Amino acid sequence: MAYAKPAHKKELFGHPVGLYILFFTEMWERFSYYGMRALFTLFLVAETTSSNAGFGWSNDQALALYGWYTMLVYVSSIPGGWIADRLLGQKKTVMLGGVLLCIGHAVLALNSETTFYIGCLFIILGVGCLKPNISSMVGGLYKAKDERRDLGFYIFYMGINIGGFLAPILCGYVGENINWHYGFGLAAIGMFLGQAVYIWGQKYLKNVGNLISRKNEKDREILDRPLTKIEKDRIKVLLISFLLIILFWAAFEQAGGLMNLYASQKTDRNFFGLFEIPASVFQSVNSFFIITLATAVGAFWLKWRKKGRESSSMFKIAVGLIIMALGFGFMSAASLEYEANGSSAMYWLILAYLLHTIGELCASPVSLSYITKLAPLKYASIIMGLYWAATGLGNKVAGLIGQASQELGEFEIFTGIAVIWSLIGVLVIVMLKPLKRLAHGAEDGESKISDEEAEDFELADH
Repeated sequence: MAYAKPAHKKELFGHPVGLYILFFTEMWERFSYYGMRALFTLFLVAETTSSNAGFGWSNDQALALYGWYTMLVYVSSIPGGWIADRLLGQKKTVMLGGVLLCIGHAVLALNSETTFYIGCLFIILGVGCLKPNISSMVGGLYKAKDERRDLGFYIFYMGINIGGFLAPILCGYVGENINWHYGFGLAAIGMFLGQAVYIWGQKYLKNVGNLISRKNEKDREILDRPLTKIEKDRIKVLLISFLLIILFWAAFEQAGGLMNLYASQKTDRNFFGLFEIPASVFQSVNSFFIITLATAVGAFWLKWRKKGRESSSMFKIAVGLIIMALGFGFMSAASLEYEANGSSAMYWLILAYLLHTIGELCASPVSLSYITKLAPLKYASIIMGLYWAATGLGNKVAGLIGQASQELGEFEIFTGIAVIWSLIGVLVIVMLKPLKRLAHGAEDGESKISDEEAEDFELADH
């Protein structure tokens, strides 16, 4: 785990300069990942006899591999967090992850089945090293009780989605219309740019992400001190929030699997008779809405809190779950239209992605910030790794749900998600008071952390 005094001196637009280094690193890393993700299932089902040949798999086979792959990408964050906490520190582990990702995306650009699997393996290992630790480093740029922390994560989240917006358009167009492996290669270029930014920006990250050393007395005290009852309670509420994260991504990640194939095979993508929009381009809609709506959603919650209304992280996650689930109501409507007419309109997908995005903005950046507030300092990276592992399990469940739709029917799946996930969100809101008690007022101005914990925060890049 990495400890040191947070880097507060150098600031740009009211935030540490290091935030923008991590912003651009993550932007290009997500460009590479979402570029590859936009092509993944489409490439697998592409006919082997076409001029732009894929593997010729069935939808069921492609969705199964998609589920396993995306699960492993995020579950590998657990060993990635352990490596950071015990061996390298967050900063060096992110560097290692970037190197592995550069190799993985470059290998994926080669045209063979063997290199496809090897490339996927390197990407799994790279994301596992990079993803949990770069998120923890963002939290480490701010002092305990610093009200800018949530906003810092919103800014960081914008970087993720600028990359996520550009990648499906650029990589998707090149992959679908020219050559799948050229599309994968363009994703590789994005990762090399991200790694270059991270290497260049090391001077702005000197005081964050460093490995704890038992040679340092204060570091040793933090490692050896047993967890307090408050810290144990906070771990409990974090684990409960992780269950919600699994459910959230199990539904949301239909975007890369079932909804991606639905856009390709059952959606009328003809744009006013002028041209046909590539199916992969719809993968950028979510990121476009995040870029355009993130500020508005953040401002809404700030105004909501100033009015004295409920604005805890668990409340926001539950609201996000409900809004995202309701977006599947539009996909139910699309399924009915397809059954009636043999195709469905593009606007159903866009409306679904709109609600998915608003739900994501309520739940996801807040979850990252929530972890950096509640996780015990000596386990910060591995708990962040557990968060991304929960995301990975959600991705796996998403693949299973997508596979189930091939037998049960898409209308039944979309409608079931809309109803069941909404009810779960309502249940969390009903149970909010006992859940908040487990956090012991760790959020914002209500913080009740002890003097000992506050001192630890000042020592840590948490």
